[in-house]
Amino acid sequence: MSFAFPFRLTLTGALMAGALMAQSAQADDTDVPKDLTDRLVVNGQSMPVRAVEPSPVQGLYEVQLESGQTLYSDAEGKYLLVGDLYRNDDGQMVNLTEQKQQQHRVELLKQVDDEDVVVFRPAGEVKAVINVFTDTTCPYCRKFHEEVPELNKHGIEVRYLAFPRSGMNGEGARELSQVWCSDNRSEAMTRAKQGKKLKGTASCDTPIASQFALGKQMAIQGTPALILPDGRMIPGYVPVERLVGMLGLEN
Repeated sequence: MSFAFPFRLTLTGALMAGALMAQSAQADDTDVPKDLTDRLVVNGQSMPVRAVEPSPVQGLYEVQLESGQTLYSDAEGKYLLVGDLYRNDDGQMVNLTEQKQQQHRVELLKQVDDEDVVVFRPAGEVKAVINVFTDTTCPYCRKFHEEVPELNKHGIEVRYLAFPRSGMNGEGARELSQVWCSDNRSEAMTRAKQGKKLKGTASCDTPIASQFALGKQMAIQGTPALILPDGRMIPGYVPVERLVGMLGLEN
């Protein structure tokens, strides 16, 4: 079930509301209220909650949804903050929500077996590994793939995961299944992204559906979606030079 909020608080509003809630909180926040998840009902719908944890702000709890979205709630589920939580460290704004999401992405990707991804490795030393959720029918995915050889020259390994943009019944899912069912997946991936027809079947067991679900859990909405080694997510196409800089590989 999908779940979306009809509003989004601004950063200033979120910080002010969080401060007010912190001042009014009286209870010990080391444990999450047992019935908080049951109280998280909006417009008659129970939220698809994946986890609830105490936040760094007293009286405020971090609610992680199955969709990958994070929000914050008081102990009764009466007040909700939709947006990122920041900490002011000596005038430097630190996005605590994004930090947590980065850690979560790294842990999720550790659960993906190497045999379930399509890998393009450098001929020499591997200096960095990026995971890319892709769709063979996506124009910007095709543009990104054209530059994979250049990324390999910089020592960057590219690991492809499947994310059919139009869902499991679309053309992207069918093509991705053909890629994963091919004897040579990397060659099939290149052919598909060149717009060439693939030979063979798309009826073998593939991880397409599970990787599509994984992408949704990371709040991926489009392709390509790049996950850097530290868990940062970069939505959309990024030129080689900029990506190399993000990975600290200029030299």
